[in-house]
Amino acid sequence: MNKTNIITLLFLVCISQMAFAQDSLKVKPTAWTLEDCINWAKQENVSVKRGRVSVEQQRINIADARSSRLPSVSFSTNQGLSYQPFRANSLSVNGSQVTTNVHKAGYSGSYGLSASMPLYDGGQISNNIKLQELNSQIAELSVDQTLLTIEENITKLYVQILYAQESLKQDDEQIALAQQQLDRAKALFKAGLLNKADVSQMESQLANDQYQKVADETSLADYKLQLKQLMELDGDYELQLADPVLEADVLEPLPSKTDVYQSALTYRPEIRAQQLAIDRTDLDVKIAEAQGKPSINANAGINTSNNTGGGNLFTQLKDQWNNSLGVSLSLPVWDHGKTKNAVAKAKLERETAELDLVEAQKSLWKTIENYWLQAYSSQQRYIAAQAKVDAARTSYELTSEQFRLGLKNILELTTDKTNYSASTQQMLQAKYMALLNIAMLHYYGHL
Repeated sequence: MNKTNIITLLFLVCISQMAFAQDSLKVKPTAWTLEDCINWAKQENVSVKRGRVSVEQQRINIADARSSRLPSVSFSTNQGLSYQPFRANSLSVNGSQVTTNVHKAGYSGSYGLSASMPLYDGGQISNNIKLQELNSQIAELSVDQTLLTIEENITKLYVQILYAQESLKQDDEQIALAQQQLDRAKALFKAGLLNKADVSQMESQLANDQYQKVADETSLADYKLQLKQLMELDGDYELQLADPVLEADVLEPLPSKTDVYQSALTYRPEIRAQQLAIDRTDLDVKIAEAQGKPSINANAGINTSNNTGGGNLFTQLKDQWNNSLGVSLSLPVWDHGKTKNAVAKAKLERETAELDLVEAQKSLWKTIENYWLQAYSSQQRYIAAQAKVDAARTSYELTSEQFRLGLKNILELTTDKTNYSASTQQMLQAKYMALLNIAMLHYYGHL
């Protein structure tokens, strides 16, 4: 095998390995963990991709701003034809020969190469470069904020899906209990120990439990659809979540609200972006003030021309060759107050940016405090619900046994079953609300 074939083979192998590596990044897990969902959305979410495009656009703006320091060079040429139909003939004498010349048509051309470079502009270029760099940082922070928002929403949906899945398990248990009660009621009805109304009431209880399961299935499907949309997965994709063990985290000690807030102030991109926005308005003020300052530019040029009847073309271009070098000064005298107004507007924008930062800080504290209160309340409700579930289960089991022995009626049995079902649902809700809000505190505090 010659050298060319070996290089070609190695190239094809590298390409195939790169393709395989890229495809492996697209492999969907069988059971999605929370981390899997977040990582997938960070790569595929349309809002994130749009934000990354904005970042690239800002980088181009920085390059444009920096290029303003460089000289600008331009070439120009002008080519023209002329015709003078009434021009008189001219005579030329060469020795004994007299020649008549007719130059009614003419041609002329000019050529110029000019260059200009700013020497001083009151700081407009340098401040504009800094401004574009700040805009780029703000665009990157906007992407970070989008990523964090997606992570927050995915976490909420993930926990809601886990809650809905466990609710369905509870629904199945309630349906199984209702079916057992109905079978027992039918047996007692055949034995003449219950009337038809009691059996109908048991059938109604079973139908209610089945209806609740359908409602919970609908909620689960809706949560999964929202999650798939955030992850940019196809609507018909069957999303299966991993089943993590969450019990140990329900009653964990809550972090301090102040600690979470202080950490979030230095970590959250929306706060950092508002701080940079204040710096950006400072640059806007300087750029506006520079409009009233003088500007100095260096200029250089090369010009030449030719025309019909002027002799040899190259001789004309050489004779007409002209070099120029100079410095121009521009000093604004009166601009109808535009500079003054621009400075005033920029200063007002700074005040607005400072107020926006205060608003963002207040909103952040409100969000953190709300999550903390929700977490604390859910933990307390979870503790109370556990005791309530134990009592309701014991009461239902005793009533069920007494009903079997004929000591309790159907109304007492269905009432205890309803209480047991409701208390179980309350415990599940408190459990997952606690887990969700604790996760949000860790999320905002970057703990």
